[in-house]
Amino acid sequence: MKTLKVNGIIIAENNSNDFDKMVTMLTPNLGKIGCSARGARRSKSQLLAGTQFLCFGEYMLFKGGQDTYSINSCETIEMFYNLRTDLDKLLYASHITKIISDVTTENQNSFHILKLFLNTLYAMSETDKDLDFLTSVFKMRLMKIIGFCPNVNECVSCHKKENLNYFSFKDNGFKCDDCAKLDTGAFEISEATRNAIIYSIKADSKKIFSFNLSEKSLKEFEIVSRLYLNEKLEKEYKVEKY
Repeated sequence: MKTLKVNGIIIAENNSNDFDKMVTMLTPNLGKIGCSARGARRSKSQLLAGTQFLCFGEYMLFKGGQDTYSINSCETIEMFYNLRTDLDKLLYASHITKIISDVTTENQNSFHILKLFLNTLYAMSETDKDLDFLTSVFKMRLMKIIGFCPNVNECVSCHKKENLNYFSFKDNGFKCDDCAKLDTGAFEISEATRNAIIYSIKADSKKIFSFNLSEKSLKEFEIVSRLYLNEKLEKEYKVEKY
């Protein structure tokens, strides 16, 4: 058996046997891996806190045959406590976790995905920013990371750089007023929404949430990011509200 020390976040947990757990962990270098945690459900277990949903920590793993892992010990780094005590925040955090789980696999370099995930969870937990806003920024940035970055520098059809007042889901990016007339699915957006899309894609990872939108522009931004992600991942994602 091989011993590994990794940082990771628990994105799913399931009970196993009387006191054990099976967890899914997202790590920067190993990607999404399944781990067994023996005795983690015992009240005095050292693994009790570190194997909870959305716990980010440093884990000592044993790797067995066929890429099986077991958690030997862990040191918690961030529990995102505020997500656990606010039902709305927890619902949105669970929503983006489902997306993260679908776009990650084992033996994948997931450093940038994990970084975005942690930054988003931190913003949800520690700020009062609108949850739809945070989720929309997350989705647009994620599209860039996984290879579906829309063209935001020019019209995707004629390459003009002026009057880019539409977003084309079919052609993956901005369209000018003239070209949008030939695209019945193009969605009209305001200048503020266009700038929000550009900023979400291009800004420094630590600053992607450092802007504000009016209610109208936020609604446009939410629609674009949601429909674009759903189309590219070929699945409808929505927040399961109570």
